[in-house]
Amino acid sequence: MTGSARQTSLDGRWALVTGAAKRIGAVVASTLHAAGANVAIHYNRSAAEAEQLAADLNRRRGKSAFTLAADMLDVAAVERLAAQVLERTDGRLDVLVNNASNFYPTPIGTITLEQWDDLFGSNLKAPLFLSQALVPALRAARGVIVNIVDVHSQRPLRDHPVYGAAKAGLAMLTRSLAKDLGPHIRVNGVSPGAILWPDEGMSDALRAGIIKQTALKRSGEPEDIAAAVLFLVRDAPYVTGQIIAVDGGRSVGW
Repeated sequence: MTGSARQTSLDGRWALVTGAAKRIGAVVASTLHAAGANVAIHYNRSAAEAEQLAADLNRRRGKSAFTLAADMLDVAAVERLAAQVLERTDGRLDVLVNNASNFYPTPIGTITLEQWDDLFGSNLKAPLFLSQALVPALRAARGVIVNIVDVHSQRPLRDHPVYGAAKAGLAMLTRSLAKDLGPHIRVNGVSPGAILWPDEGMSDALRAGIIKQTALKRSGEPEDIAAAVLFLVRDAPYVTGQIIAVDGGRSVGW
C-alpha cells in the first residue's frame, strides 16, 4: 500500500488490531472492516466482546473476521499470535494496528517493578516484538503499521510517569521503525487526547481540567481515532514516521 496510487478501498487486505475487543480498538477494527479489510481481532481477557464483534462483522461480510487471544506481556505469546494470524490469512498481512495498552497512575513513591513491567510491556515491548515478528509478511504486502501512542508521550500527565515514559518510547519506536523498514513498510502513529476516559484511576476534577485545556472544549470519540488510522492506512501513501495528535487542539495550548 505504498507508491503513488491511492487506495479507494481495502478490499482483500488483512489487518490485525490488538486490543480490539472493545473501546477504541473495536471501533478501529470496525472502521477498517467497513473500508473493505478483513480483520483479525486480538484480545486478552475480553473474549465475549471479541467474539461478538467478530460475529457482527462476519454477518456483514462472510469469513471476514476472526479472534485470537494472547497475553501481550508474554513475548512468546506475542510471537505465537503473529504465527497464528498468518496461519489464518494464508501468510498475508497488510495492516498492523498496535492498540493494546494498559493505563493507570503510578505516583512517585508507590511504583513497583510489576507496574513498570506491565506498563512498559503492554505499551512498548509488545508493539516492538509483534511488529518484528510480522515484518516479513508486511514487507511482502508493502504494508502499514499504525501505533496508538498518546499525547502524554510528549507532555506528562501527573502521577503517570511510567505510562508516559512507555508511550514516549512507543513514539520513538514508531519513528525508528519508519526509518528502518522503509521503503517497503510505512510506520505511523496516532496520539489520542481526551477520547474515552479510563475505567478507573481518573478523578472528575482531572477530567474537567483536561477538557479545559482543549481548543475545542470537548472530548472526542473513538471514531475520531479510527478515522485517523484509516487515513494513514489507506489515504496517505507518502506519509511515514509521523504521529498525528487527535486531541481537540490540546497539544497546541498546553
